[in-house]
Amino acid sequence: MDIDSANTTAVTRMMEARPILKSVATARDVIPGMKDNLFLHAGPPIEWARMSGPLRGAIIGAMLFEGIAKSEAEAVSMVERGEVEFDACHHHGAVGPMAGVTSASMKVYVVENAEHGNKSFSNLNEGYGKVLRYGAYSQEVLKKLRWMNDVLGVALADALAVSNGIDMRALIAEALHMGDEGHNRNKAGSLLYLKLISPLIAKVVKDDAMESEVLQFIGDNALSVLNPVMAACKAMTDAAHGVEGSTIVTTMARNGTDFGIRVSGLGERQWFTAPAEIPVGLFFSGFSQADANPDIGDSAITETAGIGGFAMATAPAIVTFVGGTPKDAMNATLEMYEITFAESKYFTMPSLDFRGTPTGIDIRKVVELGITPRINTGIAHKNAGVGQVGAGLVRPPLTIFEQALLAYAEKYNL
Repeated sequence: MDIDSANTTAVTRMMEARPILKSVATARDVIPGMKDNLFLHAGPPIEWARMSGPLRGAIIGAMLFEGIAKSEAEAVSMVERGEVEFDACHHHGAVGPMAGVTSASMKVYVVENAEHGNKSFSNLNEGYGKVLRYGAYSQEVLKKLRWMNDVLGVALADALAVSNGIDMRALIAEALHMGDEGHNRNKAGSLLYLKLISPLIAKVVKDDAMESEVLQFIGDNALSVLNPVMAACKAMTDAAHGVEGSTIVTTMARNGTDFGIRVSGLGERQWFTAPAEIPVGLFFSGFSQADANPDIGDSAITETAGIGGFAMATAPAIVTFVGGTPKDAMNATLEMYEITFAESKYFTMPSLDFRGTPTGIDIRKVVELGITPRINTGIAHKNAGVGQVGAGLVRPPLTIFEQALLAYAEKYNL
């Protein structure tokens, strides 16, 4: 069996994927397998008893948002009676930052891969502060979610409907040339998104006050583009999944308890998991390492696709958020070339003479060298609803790559 040939196929499919942000729609109408009592979450599958504080809080908040529970106590009781179901976003072509909870009525971005035909989905970004993705579910949080669904989501849906969509691969490539890395620093990308979506919103929203409110919300949120970027990366990595014989990682995801990966040449729902590490980084005033929850979120799909922590060399200002020095950011990217199969054809970094980002994590190289991927990430408080308490760097446990390589050897009789 020619593993390198299989990996070339997988990485080429990942790089040549052309994710287009086509629409915003209601989750139950577009996400495969979505139903009213199903709540999708970040990371590998997990049962309620093992969920972290932020994930439990986000589930409760989503149940209140959906109106199937009227209080926290009722929500917990319904869960314990088995009246609701949980599943990983990744099993349904979706991704979500932090807790990543997506419910049936929520508006979601719909990204279509124009090259290979697959679709991916992500919820809308709430911005900073106390938000559902960090486990908050106060009336203030629910009010914002309803505004996002009824006003922001409708405006975005109508705007995209009068366009040919937004080329997310092109947007990401340009943002990398403007100082973003695509995961924790999205200031340039969010402004590019605002530039592209604003004329469309102006065309379809007839109420001036509503138009102003929507544009200000998008413009004030430096993470506005993160969710469609994640969906774009999901479309790219899904295109690389299922290549017989490939050792390329197509998913890295965390649920606040476990860190999990999937591999192209192994099963569709075959996860390799171990306890998630607690990120180390810079903390907001009043918080410390002791407050941090273990790593959480689907946003490591960015690193899986070759940006985020793998592109830190092009985003030296990221260190003011996650810690370290610009030299550390450069070295982080250089190290990732050691464990990847290729260099991106489309995502390049001016600081490295426009070298392509490290792309296609190869489980063979990770295990051989003992070097695990670098991920930059937001840090959630371990208690539901407190919110983000910092940002930093984290690596997945080496053991999950060892597990995957053993499973690969067993499957292919090596």
